[in-house]
Amino acid sequence: MTDVEQEVGAVIVGAGRSQRMGNVDKIFAPLAGQPVLLRVLQPFVECPSIDRIVVVLNGRNYDEGKELIVAQNWEKEVAVCIGGRRRQDSVLKGLKQLGVCDYVVIHDGARPLVTEDLIERGLKAVKETGAAIAAIPATDTIKLAHKEMITLWTLPRESLWMVQTPQFFQYDLLMKAYQEENEDVTDDAQLIELIGGKVKLYTGAYDNIKITTPADMAIAETLLKRQKA
Repeated sequence: MTDVEQEVGAVIVGAGRSQRMGNVDKIFAPLAGQPVLLRVLQPFVECPSIDRIVVVLNGRNYDEGKELIVAQNWEKEVAVCIGGRRRQDSVLKGLKQLGVCDYVVIHDGARPLVTEDLIERGLKAVKETGAAIAAIPATDTIKLAHKEMITLWTLPRESLWMVQTPQFFQYDLLMKAYQEENEDVTDDAQLIELIGGKVKLYTGAYDNIKITTPADMAIAETLLKRQKA
């Protein structure tokens, strides 16, 4: 349990279709001998600030995922539920399965290099505004362009951040955002922005990559070895 009896829950979203991974469901792909899903879950299970966890899967990978999680016999509560059509629908199902708590952390099931340090720093940052997200400064020059691939102008790199997960929220605030907004969004922080909330950025990690293609698996293997070195 966290300080002042504040409960923190985690929702791990692994309900995607892995379209760019060929015939492989990326959350079960082996990464240094262990499925990606278990690599993702381990830091949350081991983090003392996290009280309970919900993993959101799709209908096709639900049985395999649940069996894999149950086999770990973790002492911490790790529940499993089936997600929805959109990512945000899956997160909402996870939030409802999780139940009321003080803070919730949302994390992609395809970011297996998350660390306890990233989690703990996010939990400190969220107490400033009620919403905090891991992000890293953009390192490349970024252009805004027409659909015809003609550039309009160059965006100021010093104010651009590449957003990651984990993302942290007061549970009630995030549920309020889900109740008031239903337009398509790319992450949960966008919902908070839409209802006028303030989202705090805290420094993520360049190693905290999201696995999307088979090439990302090779990169993750290398980064994982470097983490353990």
